[in-house]
Amino acid sequence: MITFLKAEEQHQHKNGGGWVANTAVVADSVYVGPNARVYGDAQVYGYAQVSGDALVSGDAQVFGDAWVSVNAQVSGDARVSGNAQVFGSAQVSGDAQVYGYAQVFRDAQVYGNARVSGYARVYGNARVSGDAQVYGNAQVFGDAQVYGNAQVYGYARVFGNAQVYGNAWETSPLCIQGTKHAITNSSYGHLTIGCKTLTFAEWEKQYEDIGKKNGYTPEQIKEYGAHIKLAIAVGK
Repeated sequence: MITFLKAEEQHQHKNGGGWVANTAVVADSVYVGPNARVYGDAQVYGYAQVSGDALVSGDAQVFGDAWVSVNAQVSGDARVSGNAQVFGSAQVSGDAQVYGYAQVFRDAQVYGNARVSGYARVYGNARVSGDAQVYGNAQVFGDAQVYGNAQVYGYARVFGNAQVYGNAWETSPLCIQGTKHAITNSSYGHLTIGCKTLTFAEWEKQYEDIGKKNGYTPEQIKEYGAHIKLAIAVGK
């Protein structure tokens, strides 16, 4: 049952026995598994499936042949459609959309106005947010973050601790894992190291002072100086 609703405020869906709030709209053609819940003003229609312990809530819509399963959550004004799949403990929220044959799974989150489509996959602890788009056969995984107005597409891979926030990336953006923090070519002409983003020129000029202020050893400062030079030489 939906524990915060009274018994008379919910019902079991005829196809699967899952619990549906009376305020939600769920088509007879939909499958709602026995432990799944749909509530708020959510809409589920077409031949969509909500199974496992999945939740669909708020003003979210799941339709087409989409699947939301295991412990996944779709909420806010999010849309999951087409043949898309959201599963594991993944979350799709805000105004985000997942469609086509895209998959979002494990502990990944897609939110804001982000779009994940085509055959793209977002998984692990990855985050896709803002106005970012991930499409084609692209993959975002690990602890990677794609946000802002970034576009990741084609066969590009963003992974590890990489952070990408701008520009279009058809090939994988440069990411170097140093002994302390990852270095990512996060947008054209910029590098992100840890939580700090600067232009190529600013990193060349300031890396020693920044390293000292952040507790880097002399050996690590030397190491990161070399990484920065390499990233500037081969990055965009």
